[in-house]
Amino acid sequence: MILHALVEGNSINATSRLCGCSKITVLRLLADAGTLCAEYHNEHVRNLQCERVQMDEIWSFVGCKDKTKNIGAQGHGSVWTWVAIDADTKMVVSYLMGERDQESARAFVGDVRDRIDSRIQLTSDGFGHYRDAVHRAFGGHVDYAMVIKEFGWDGSPDTRYSPAMCIGIKKKPLCGNPDENHVSTSLVERQNLTLRMGSRRFTRLTNAFSKKIENHAHAIALHYFYYNFCRKHQTIKTTPAVAMGVADSQMTILGLVGLIESEESRLGRRITDYLPAVESK
Repeated sequence: MILHALVEGNSINATSRLCGCSKITVLRLLADAGTLCAEYHNEHVRNLQCERVQMDEIWSFVGCKDKTKNIGAQGHGSVWTWVAIDADTKMVVSYLMGERDQESARAFVGDVRDRIDSRIQLTSDGFGHYRDAVHRAFGGHVDYAMVIKEFGWDGSPDTRYSPAMCIGIKKKPLCGNPDENHVSTSLVERQNLTLRMGSRRFTRLTNAFSKKIENHAHAIALHYFYYNFCRKHQTIKTTPAVAMGVADSQMTILGLVGLIESEESRLGRRITDYLPAVESK
């Protein structure tokens, strides 16, 4: 019940009230589940046969926003989640939590490359750091293009919290021979909406934002595990993992609980109690 509540967009406090348990219990389970989900994704989502992949970044913040951090507020500030999705199976191939800078771009695109065994058509937005990152990761063995959007805002107070209006789109081929009909980031942008709807920490204009960076990472890992392996996609009528061939059947939340319990039984203690000892060696 706790995990179901979390992946359906409930906050920690709301989940605690719904399930009749303490907030600490919810956070501990989130940490255990998020740790296992990240490891499961890293181990199983590999050797993929993809044709078209779209990349994007989604903004959030932990503790405080940058403008308040600069005047003394406590918190991490802006955090960007980099996402790559397969356009045919809708599977999230790779995700990375980091800054919106060159180092994170290189790490993210490099991870995308390591998980795919086929030549792909790759599309990103117009963020400049993608060019160098794609060149370093793929060399010339990719059909790559950017979707560059122009936005306008009328300055009206009534549209302060509304997204800027797109007033123009330009498709720019950069490498190989990308098919212009498939140069798009609409699917990964739709996945960003799914993340905002499915994880309370990404909901705008609320006080449900993450307070600790570790819990933010756990929530992201849990969301993408649920999206890839448990949630039936409305377009393909199955889970992305089954469509990609990574899994034989749809997994349930109860199955995830079983994975957590079997792993903790093997380790002899909670997963998150075990990890620091491993990392310190």
